[in-house]
Amino acid sequence: MTDLTLALDAMGGDHGPRITVPAAVQALRIYPHLKLILVGDENQITPLLSQVETNITSRIDIRHAPEEVEMGDKPAFALRCRKQSSMRYALDLVKEHQADACVSAGNTGALMAMAKVVLKTLPGIDRPALVSCLPTINHQPVYLLDLGANVSCDAETLFQFAVMGSVLCEAVTKKQHPSVALLNVGSEEIKGNGQVQQTAQLLTHTPQINYQGFIEGNEIYCGNVDVIVCDGFVGNITLKTSEGIARLLLHQLKQGLTQGFFVRLLAKMLAPSIQSVLRQMNPDHYNGASLIGLRGIVVKSHGNADETAFLQAICLAVTEATRRLPEMIEQRLESILLDINS
Repeated sequence: MTDLTLALDAMGGDHGPRITVPAAVQALRIYPHLKLILVGDENQITPLLSQVETNITSRIDIRHAPEEVEMGDKPAFALRCRKQSSMRYALDLVKEHQADACVSAGNTGALMAMAKVVLKTLPGIDRPALVSCLPTINHQPVYLLDLGANVSCDAETLFQFAVMGSVLCEAVTKKQHPSVALLNVGSEEIKGNGQVQQTAQLLTHTPQINYQGFIEGNEIYCGNVDVIVCDGFVGNITLKTSEGIARLLLHQLKQGLTQGFFVRLLAKMLAPSIQSVLRQMNPDHYNGASLIGLRGIVVKSHGNADETAFLQAICLAVTEATRRLPEMIEQRLESILLDINS
């Protein structure tokens, strides 16, 4: 397998190097062809590697960055005043082709703004979109976008999201002609606002996209479609609500399994099955949102991700870099636009 190099914003997120560095070490143990550039305060990063075996540390390059983007920084401020930050440095490494992808758990708005300025969007793409996969009852992940990068979108932007989501799903899952739906207040053709209605018309007349029509919120986890498209306002609320419900169910299930002798005995007998259910429900298992539509690969991790969750984000970046996702999106979009204009 071809060697890959990822740039990690080691200072990003609520926990910084305490989480990002151990996750990086785990990733290197999983992928023997992987190299990592850890960008951040070397005085915080280096001690965390003191007990790591040499064959792992030999594939780590530490790049010192004197600043970090704070979680409360506004995007414009971060773009203007955090040019020596670990986030900006990691993105610059992708731009300069020293790294194949960037992973950060930092400020989402700042990452979006910096990535768009540093890496630029692909031809035919107006705005990047945040996309992530969610679990479904048939164990086939569904990709939801946008998750908050673009609060307000016109029909053309939503159409571009549908194209990018379709290509991403095909690249990661290798599923041919993944199905695409628009998230709406009803499944009937007459439902929805003007943007959704116009997007539906564009997709209906684009045979390269396997468009299935509208889908309601209660169908997101049914697994009937592969990609669901909405604007960032709706997508972010949907994602955060889903994560909250999942954590509530996890709490209730764990609490219930500790009450009563017979319940504990039954839980012990069913432990493997219960652990599998808990893993499927845990939002950290699906950590990692891709900022797609750029001329480089950027993966956004939850700010409060633990080591396991941040590792998932690194693994997603490896998959996208291996399959050269930006090139796939550019080629597919160019083909579709040519057919539309011909």
